[in-house]
Amino acid sequence: MSSGHAPSFTPSLEGDDDAVLPFAVEALDLRGRAVRLGPSIDTILRRHGYPDAAARLIGEAAALTVLLGASLKLEGRFQLQTKTDGPVNMLVVDFEAPDRVRATARFDAEPVAALGPKARAADLMGRGHLAMTIDQGPSQSRYQGVVALEGQSLEEAAHQYFRQSEQIPTLVRLAVAEQMEGGESRWRAGGLLVQFLPTSPDRMRQADLPPGDAPEGHEILTGGARDDDAWTEARSLVNTVEDHEIVDPAVSSERLLYRLFHERGVRVFDAQSVIERCRCSEERVLGMIRSFSAEERRDMVADDGTVSITCEFCSRRYVLDPAEVERDIVTAPGA
Repeated sequence: MSSGHAPSFTPSLEGDDDAVLPFAVEALDLRGRAVRLGPSIDTILRRHGYPDAAARLIGEAAALTVLLGASLKLEGRFQLQTKTDGPVNMLVVDFEAPDRVRATARFDAEPVAALGPKARAADLMGRGHLAMTIDQGPSQSRYQGVVALEGQSLEEAAHQYFRQSEQIPTLVRLAVAEQMEGGESRWRAGGLLVQFLPTSPDRMRQADLPPGDAPEGHEILTGGARDDDAWTEARSLVNTVEDHEIVDPAVSSERLLYRLFHERGVRVFDAQSVIERCRCSEERVLGMIRSFSAEERRDMVADDGTVSITCEFCSRRYVLDPAEVERDIVTAPGA
C-alpha cells in the first residue's frame, strides 16, 4: 500500500494491465477504483471478431462490470446485462469474484456496419433496459437494479443506477482503444470510479432521484452532496481525464491517480488481478441440456448422432453423446 501523502508517494511507472486498483482520497472523502484491461479484453474481442463499434461497446461494458464487481469480497458474481432494440441488442458481462471476467454480445452486423466504427453507444444499444445483478451465493439475498436505456451511454446509465439504487454520489469514466503494441493491434479498455462517502452528518448526501428499486430497509440519506465543495472539486478533477490516459499502457493507474489527486493526497491499496475465464464446463452444459424436456432434448440430436453446444462466451464447443445426456435424468410422470 502506498502512502497518501504526496511527498512520500512515488507512483509506479510499470504497466498494470488486467488489474483493479482501489484508492482513497481522505481529504475529499473519496473512495474509488481504477481498472486497466489489456490481454483479457483483447482475448474476448478477438475471439468473436466483433466489428470495431461493437467491440468498443463491449470493452466499456467489461470495464464497468469489473469496476463494480470488484467490490465483492471473497465470493459472488456481478452481472451486467442489456436487452435493447438497437443493432447491439444484448450485452452480457459476468464478473466472478475475486478475479474472473467474461463477456458476449448479440448484434445485427449490417446496421452496426452502417453506423461506422466510432458509433455512439446510445445508437448501438437503442432503447431497452440495463440490469445489474449481484449474487453472493445461497446464504445471501440476490439483488438486481434495473435502469431504463433511453439513448444514454453506459457511463450515464451507471450514474443513473447509483442515483436511484445506491444513493451514493458516483462518477464513472470509461474508455476503449485499439492500439499498436509490438507491431500488432491490441484492444485495451479502462475505467475510473469515484464515490463521495463523507462520514460527518453535515456532509451526508441527498439522492438526485427517489430511491427507485433500493433494497427494502435501505436508509435514504439526506444532505447537500451536489453542492459540497469536496465533491465539486473531485468531479472537476476527474472530468479533466482524457480517454487516452485511461488506456495508455505508458500511464499506470498509480500515475494517473497521482496526476489527479497528488495535491490532496491519494492512497492506493493492493491491486487485484483480473483474468479472462469462462464459467462453462461439460458438467454445466449437461445440466443445462437436462433442464429441457425430453422432446426438446431429442430435437437437439444432430444427423451424426451427437449433441453439440457452443458456449456463447468463450466459443468452446462441446460434443456430447445423447446417452450421456440422458443418464441419471429422472423423468417426471407424463413428461
